Amino acid sequence: MEKIKLGPQTLLYPMPAVLVGANVNEKPNLMTAAWCGIASHEPPAVSAALHKDRYTLEGIRKNGTFSINVPSSSMVKETDYCGLYSGQNNDKSQIFEIFYGTLKTAPLIQECPVNLECKVIHYLDLGSHTLVVGEIIETYIADSCMSHGEADPERIDPLIYIPGTQEYHRLGEAIAPAFKIGEK
Repeated sequence: MEKIKLGPQTLLYPMPAVLVGANVNEKPNLMTAAWCGIASHEPPAVSAALHKDRYTLEGIRKNGTFSINVPSSSMVKETDYCGLYSGQNNDKSQIFEIFYGTLKTAPLIQECPVNLECKVIHYLDLGSHTLVVGEIIETYIADSCMSHGEADPERIDPLIYIPGTQEYHRLGEAIAPAFKIGEK
């Protein structure tokens, strides 16, 4: 397989399209982010890389809390809107039904099948972005997205962002059992 040099690029697939929530100026605000992932198993933690000038980051810094809301693919229009417009100029608090959990300061989206309620444990400034690492204090999931007592990714139907084509996708087919196929 011949390789082509592209220079440093952020080509890591898939990228989940999530909605990051924070209270800013006493009002829930939401932004779309694709640079998000699991950071630790113990304590359970997630990270999100947010551009330093994001309005949502202001609220995260003030409150020390945030949420990661996993939209289903049916929420693509609303999710894209939250990435196109800043909460500094547009009130996004009425787009979704908001609820609060254990921390009381991290807005969670009722319509999203999965919500992670997080308390900041670390900030790392990295050039254009700040990596926010949050301990997951509580996880909420729609009961319709469970199968046999486990979260069912097909029922969650998470939205995925592809940076090169700038398109949204959904999960594809399962191709092999993890932690088993390599034994053969």
